[in-house]
Amino acid sequence: MIDTPAMPALTPIGDNPTLLWGMTNAERLRRLARAEGLPETVPASGAQLYVNLDYVFDPVWLRHIVTLPGTVLMDGSNLVMAYLTDGMQPDDIAQQGNALTIIDYRDNPQIYNRQLRKLDCPFVQRLTPATRREIERKSYFGAYKGVTDALTKYLWPEIALWLTRGAASIGMTPNMVTAIGAALCVYATYLFAYGHYWAGMLAGFIFMVLDTVDGKLARCTITSSKWGNVADHGVDLVHPPFWWYFWGVGLGSWGLALSNQTFLLVMIAVVAGYVLQRVIEGLFIKDFGMDIHVWQKFDSDFRLVTARRNPNIAILFVATLAGRPDIGLIALAWWTVISLVVHAVRLVQAYAVKRSGRPIVSWMEEA
Repeated sequence: MIDTPAMPALTPIGDNPTLLWGMTNAERLRRLARAEGLPETVPASGAQLYVNLDYVFDPVWLRHIVTLPGTVLMDGSNLVMAYLTDGMQPDDIAQQGNALTIIDYRDNPQIYNRQLRKLDCPFVQRLTPATRREIERKSYFGAYKGVTDALTKYLWPEIALWLTRGAASIGMTPNMVTAIGAALCVYATYLFAYGHYWAGMLAGFIFMVLDTVDGKLARCTITSSKWGNVADHGVDLVHPPFWWYFWGVGLGSWGLALSNQTFLLVMIAVVAGYVLQRVIEGLFIKDFGMDIHVWQKFDSDFRLVTARRNPNIAILFVATLAGRPDIGLIALAWWTVISLVVHAVRLVQAYAVKRSGRPIVSWMEEA
């Protein structure tokens, strides 16, 4: 049996009174260490993770460094973080440099963030009152998924940043934001059922923005929780078919009700297509250990527009603007079927690649 090395204990260096997202850098580090399961006392191996409180860094750096004993992160000549063992101290780094792995942030090292599906150089920056807002902005955008839909990626990041800052400043928790969003989600469903599409889309828009805010608030303030994550993803997973169904119900208020047969076919396409796409995504993760949307660049690009909630709402918005919410629902059904076919083909292709003996690797990891 192979012994797993003990995790290093967090050892902050210095002090820094400047607040970031309403907390000191020391408190932020304590939350990060707790989230990563670092021990509060130094293990028998003497492993310690020394962190300079003058600096703030993307949490990806901590998750990366704690897997690499003997690794030091520098910003030029300044120490940012060091995973040292056997009683080695930060002052020993200069003498023991050849025995250590030195990573200089200024060399723009690239790290693949599997959780957020992106490859980049996570930020590192000195924290001062003058740089605080810039760092908050970097930490916020650092929490953004690299592969997501076009609306989330391009339309409302700035709106969500403003709301995230506001929520943090008044002490709101991510779960509070999730609860407000869930209420708006249900309200939008009610409005759709009575054909109040513009009011429903406004409520839905606010909910979709808050759906971004709760996750960013949790990551930026290091307050993610198991049940908060379940609630957030649970609402995301369950509500879309209800939106599309009650959108169809509300068409009668516009005098545009679909025939029973057409409505049934549209609902079968929308609901079955949505469920089967989720099943395909789950199978890909189970069999290949990664999200289907990060396999090849085509998959990442297709995620921008694939038939998920936000692109579907964009279809309905354009159709309603043209005065034909009925055609919008039919177009949504067709786009769901097309997206399902694309995902099914990609899954079959992945199995074929695996059978040929070639590895399934994300294009981001190969970059």
